[in-house]
Amino acid sequence: MTDEKEFIQQLLNPKTQNTAFQKLLSDYQRPLYSHIRNIVLDHDDTDDVLQNTFVKVFQHLKNFKGESKLFSWMYRIATNEALTFLNQKAKLSGLTSEALQTKTIENLKSDVYFDGDEIQIKLQKAIVTLPEKQQLVFKMKYFEELKYEEIAEILGTSVGALKASYHHAVKKLNYMLHQIKPFVKKLSYRHYESI
Repeated sequence: MTDEKEFIQQLLNPKTQNTAFQKLLSDYQRPLYSHIRNIVLDHDDTDDVLQNTFVKVFQHLKNFKGESKLFSWMYRIATNEALTFLNQKAKLSGLTSEALQTKTIENLKSDVYFDGDEIQIKLQKAIVTLPEKQQLVFKMKYFEELKYEEIAEILGTSVGALKASYHHAVKKLNYMLHQIKPFVKKLSYRHYESI
């Protein structure tokens, strides 16, 4: 934790912030890309949200109180940015969030950054039918393999509530996808290097 405090000081110090911010990008670009991509699904949209996330992180770093890990704080910003983006995009398109996500899933087949198959497309379509919180918890636990404690810190909720949400999500998905056995392999996105 001392290292993290020192790193935050380097990010805030005008003399060291360029180097520190490059390190922040290098450490968090890939995991945040995957996290955002799991929520918004589209590569180009993920690119936009990722850029907005790093801008927000840079703008609000001086307000970071260290009550959570830097990782959790950044993931919370990324999650909020991704959900806000989806809601705004749905509103502009005149669609519900679910309809927008279903349409995006249909376009995944032609996405060069998507390494999935038909079964993963079916899984994504099933996930979209879950309530928003269950979607988030399922994606963070199943695809990103985050621990319940990490998800709880990111989403600001209890571990017990998360376990219940994940259990309900898995139960619903198993019911919807009972013909797919064994359960779907992890979703994979080819990562790109630039922001």
